This record gives sequence, structure tokens and C-alpha cells, in this order.
Amino acid sequence: MLAELDRLGRPFDEHAQPTHVTASAIVVGARGVVLHVHRRLHRWMQPGGHVDPGETPDEAVLRECREETGLSVAHPAGGPLLVHVDVHPSAAGHVHLDLRYLLWAPDEDPAPAAGESQDVAWFSWDEAIDLSDEALEGALRSARRLIDASRS
Repeated sequence: MLAELDRLGRPFDEHAQPTHVTASAIVVGARGVVLHVHRRLHRWMQPGGHVDPGETPDEAVLRECREETGLSVAHPAGGPLLVHVDVHPSAAGHVHLDLRYLLWAPDEDPAPAAGESQDVAWFSWDEAIDLSDEALEGALRSARRLIDASRS
């Protein structure tokens, strides 16, 4: 991740080069963890996406999660909390440098925006881990450890 960031002139611009920063979230709340079915990949994933011009990654993750889940997500009280990073190939030969944040959601039913995947649901931690790929599993376990540690 750091090596890629060092070589990129505009790391937050998805149109500047195939490798760029994205922002996603482990969304948690009283019901557990929120995942959605990605529209193109057709698998359960954490919400998130590209950083728009003028946004920071911690702003982008809020916007993307609100669009994709319809939930009033927020950063933890202490401010944005990065829980995981992942570098992975994406469509059209792109490489995403994904910054994964912890976000809190109220005890509400998801209501994603029109045009977004309507398959959004709350899962227990174990259910979410069972549905996830290796990278998401790492992010879920990292977030869960942080939450458990803050409660003890």
C-alpha cells in the first residue's frame, strides 16, 4: 500500500491511473454487521467505493455507505478509525488500495438508494465471516477485536 501511494501522482483520482484509493467500511451496530451484495461481483461485501473529487477517504466512506445501505452511519465518537487495508485487483485492470473504516449504524432496517443493490442485510459476526472472502474476513476480525477490546 505504502509503495503504491509513494509512486502515484493522484492516488484518490480513479481516472488518473488504474491504481487508486477506495474507501469501504465495516458497518456495525446492535444487530451485528451490515453487508450488501455487490452489483457487479454478485457476492456479499462491505459497502464502499471510490473517492469523489474534493473528498477525503473518511468522507467518501460515509457517503458510499449511506448510498449503499440507506443507514445513518457515522464514524466512532473519537473520529475516523481505520481497521484494515487491502490491495486487490478490480474491473478493467484497476487495482484498488482499499482503506477500511469502522462505522456505526443505528438499529434500523437498511434502505439503499435507488440504483444500488437492494440486497443489504444485518448479519451476526459469525454469519458475516462465513460469507466473506479472506480479505473481508481479516477486516471483520480486526474490527471485532477492536470493539471487544473497547468493551473490556
